[in-house]
Amino acid sequence: MSVIIKLTDRAHYDLQKIEDYSLQKWGRETADRYLEDIQTALSLLQESPDLLRHKSDISTQFKFYRVREHFLVCTKLKDFLFVLTIKHGQMDLPSRLGELEPTLVQEADLLHQRLVTAEKKRHKSHFKK
Repeated sequence: MSVIIKLTDRAHYDLQKIEDYSLQKWGRETADRYLEDIQTALSLLQESPDLLRHKSDISTQFKFYRVREHFLVCTKLKDFLFVLTIKHGQMDLPSRLGELEPTLVQEADLLHQRLVTAEKKRHKSHFKK
């Protein structure tokens, strides 16, 4: 069962930070490889969202997928898989997610509502033609 993957603004920002840091620290080739690995992980998750794992010691709300040194922090709502944020494994992930958790849940719900509304509008305009 495949899903539609959506990245929040925060996840896009995290990707930019990962690229900037990797570029500065190791160069373009390594930065590109890291981003390709994340893209590969997203493709895998799109086709097999059950690859995500619960880590109750980190969060009861979210699911995780590890890519190299980072965790994709996700939630699934219906046919959508939302990548909420991407965090380095060396950070205190439980504490950081505890700080972000209420906001991340709200972001996912809001993004889901927008997608459903857009789909309904698209569906209605299709029948008007």
